Amino acid sequence: MARRKRTSTAEDLLELVAMLPWWAGVLLAVVSHWVLHNIASQPLLAPAQPGQLGTVINHSIWKSLATAGQYVIPLLCVLGAVTSAWRRHKRKNLVAGVTRSEAADTLDGMSWREFEMLVGEGFRLQGYQVLETGGGGADGGVDLVLTRQGRNGGEKFLVQCKQWRAYKVGVDVVRELYGVMAAKGATGGFVVTSGRFTDEAINFASGRNVTLVEGPKLHGLLRQARAGANQSPAAKAVTPLANSSAPTTQTPSCPMCTKPMVKRIAKRGGNAGNVFWGCTGYPACRGTRTID
Repeated sequence: MARRKRTSTAEDLLELVAMLPWWAGVLLAVVSHWVLHNIASQPLLAPAQPGQLGTVINHSIWKSLATAGQYVIPLLCVLGAVTSAWRRHKRKNLVAGVTRSEAADTLDGMSWREFEMLVGEGFRLQGYQVLETGGGGADGGVDLVLTRQGRNGGEKFLVQCKQWRAYKVGVDVVRELYGVMAAKGATGGFVVTSGRFTDEAINFASGRNVTLVEGPKLHGLLRQARAGANQSPAAKAVTPLANSSAPTTQTPSCPMCTKPMVKRIAKRGGNAGNVFWGCTGYPACRGTRTID
């Protein structure tokens, strides 16, 4: 996806704070003002000896920067907090709009940024912690980094969002994500598009921990996640959510979509004949776990 180029350090700082929860931005504003105000309030040093001139100059420079920064940096943090709160509100509205609509082309009218926010909110509703990276960098174009607690500690998943209306997502995109997953040690990955995938992309993802999510499937996942998030605490206590990451005493949950898993036998490849856990959502989801 196209990305807007940032042109200043202040803009980068604002965007970084906007990735955090709004309350974290407010806290950063308070702390930064307190620290910089203390530096700005210090009296200027007078050189007691000729050799201390450099120290005095450095102190004067830092004092001048802190004098201006005690207002500028907290202001940027507050603006980042407001942006974060606004994006959170917009994400909720996007999910509500998509889940209420029955139109097949609901996703087509979105910008790439709105689509990315929608996908991120969908994963949040399923219990993931979501970091929006902005994509397009040295991370191989990863747009979202998902984390959650699994059976073996923290699990990380990478997501690429492709808001392509006219073209199918090809195998190169899936290969790219799979390579980044291996480099970063991710448990799995998702490629989410408002359109469709080519047959080559589907075949490559088969048997790998890469889940391909097309427009219709995204609609269904958002409806399921929103319905689960709107359950009352009493209902959640009686009926566990399908997206719960906690495994049952009999079977684990899928590391990709969190559905229950069943035992399967590998029919080909180096693990032929071995028993493993396979997702009940197969072939739409190809998540697997080894049996200890």
